[in-house]
Amino acid sequence: MAFLEQNSDQWTLIEALVARSGKLLLKKLSRNDASWADEGGGHQYGFYVPRAVRESGFFPELHAREDIPHICEADCPSFWPQTGEIRSDSGIKYFSNKRSECHFTRIPAELFAGLSPASWLLGGTLVEPEGPAHHWFMVIDSAAGEAELLESRLDIQVNFHFGLFEPSDFKQASSIEADEAAGLIDEIDAALRNGSIEALVAKYSKLPSPDVLASEARAAFLKSNRVKEFDPWAIKKPGDALMRVSRDIEFSIYRRYELRMRAIEVAKVLAEHDRVAIAAVRGFPSMDSIFLSASQQRKSRAGKSFETHLAAMLTTGGVKFEAQAILGQRRPDFVLPDQATVALDKSRRYEDAAILSAKTTLRERWKQITHERFNCAIFLATVDDRVSREALADLQKAEITLVVPESLKMKNNESFYYHDTNVISFREFFDEELARKRPALLLAV
Repeated sequence: MAFLEQNSDQWTLIEALVARSGKLLLKKLSRNDASWADEGGGHQYGFYVPRAVRESGFFPELHAREDIPHICEADCPSFWPQTGEIRSDSGIKYFSNKRSECHFTRIPAELFAGLSPASWLLGGTLVEPEGPAHHWFMVIDSAAGEAELLESRLDIQVNFHFGLFEPSDFKQASSIEADEAAGLIDEIDAALRNGSIEALVAKYSKLPSPDVLASEARAAFLKSNRVKEFDPWAIKKPGDALMRVSRDIEFSIYRRYELRMRAIEVAKVLAEHDRVAIAAVRGFPSMDSIFLSASQQRKSRAGKSFETHLAAMLTTGGVKFEAQAILGQRRPDFVLPDQATVALDKSRRYEDAAILSAKTTLRERWKQITHERFNCAIFLATVDDRVSREALADLQKAEITLVVPESLKMKNNESFYYHDTNVISFREFFDEELARKRPALLLAV
């Protein structure tokens, strides 16, 4: 199709489709949404349609079949731009005798095969149809760069599963409140008028230190959840707390500071030229450098955030540990209780020590964890819901236990953790692995 040929870049394709849409649907794909494609499922298989979406008007109205009244159906021809095909026979099927079981069926299996956990389905209603199709859909693998862009554009939080959006939402989500944004705009305008833009750049040239950002994020979490301390024994779901603080709250705070800093830098570049066209061309190298620096700074911050909050939780919970202790050729994030006990005490028992590493996302980096045996358990903590079955199998072979937030270990979550006995929740880590099996690693109360 001409439309597909003109939009070979996937992100360009997404933006073009959003511009043609009246309403958008974003859904994080569960295993059941995609496993049928890996198992050779037929054309009747498809993705699950949540009740709230089914009743929202996004899809055509359902009608009961005369021969089987408990089955309600609606035809919904669909456009799949990644394959360039229109499925004129696709539609939704709802079984009213099975609670809320409803699926969108007769769709391209190849798009759903081999997906990473927690991948995305993005779709929309077309203002102008593509042939008979008034709906379009794309599948975005969670390991692809477009997934990160999508999550950033819609400001997706860690507890998100599905939602409907307006095309106007599909822009860089504002990280500051309207009145704060207005104040920043006024401050930049004033600096440009009176020639003090250099002073303003200097004023906001540095972001708060990682420790300051982390403390501010934990304080916000404690206030909103009405708890006094970041204590794993007092917080019902400590893993979910770690995930929320490191991936949502701190990032939101960081983006407020980042927007202020980068907006002023860009304003300075633009102000150096008297025409927009000149600024766009001659100022491009400077702006490119600004945005490259912003991207690198984000990645650097994200890598340390989770580790910082986990250290704070261990400290508040009275867990004995030494951070970044050298063991052989490696430097794990946390050695419990200390380097001397783990590496030098030859008389201790297996349960008298443990190694705990922290990775915000796993990818292949978990293999950096030591494979040397120190007569103790090795735990790997993460808030990543995208770990593949293959990686989980490799972790088990390496005798490394994965520790994840409580919500990611639940049965209906999009991750692959529920049935894996080598994956435990943070609640289980603190209660079972520390309090019950290794009480010597806790400070006496």
